[in-house]
Amino acid sequence: MKKILFPIVIIALLSSCGGTDGEETLSTDIIDNPNTANGETVDEDKLPHFEFVEKVKEFGTITQGEVVSTSFRFRNVGQSDLIISSAQGSCGCTVPEWPKEPIKPGGEGVIDVTFDSNGKQGMQNKTITLVANTIPNTVVIALKGEVLAPKTN
Repeated sequence: MKKILFPIVIIALLSSCGGTDGEETLSTDIIDNPNTANGETVDEDKLPHFEFVEKVKEFGTITQGEVVSTSFRFRNVGQSDLIISSAQGSCGCTVPEWPKEPIKPGGEGVIDVTFDSNGKQGMQNKTITLVANTIPNTVVIALKGEVLAPKTN
């Protein structure tokens, strides 16, 4: 049995790797982060930089089941286009929407965030991690507040 099973497993593994038929490949062209492995210095003044009005938003106290939406406004205070490649909430209850187009130097943008408190209770601290062509390449913003359990009769 082992002699038959081993070749089947090897064939399955080999056939599942390396093929690109029908698979979408990711391009690294969109994010040009000039950090180098060879020790060259990078002029960070020429890179894009986030400047948020607020990095933490308080939504106060809400009742379980309510949905809260807010916006995080920012400016690109750097000298090149700011490109946000992704925005990820700390859980499925926190959903961000971000600008997909480059933000020009001096330009402004908005990260819209929706928090669904269904099934949540107590103090909440939800984070949104942005990945962009900045140094460092991640920025974390947060949504905080308290979710009260609904009163039962």
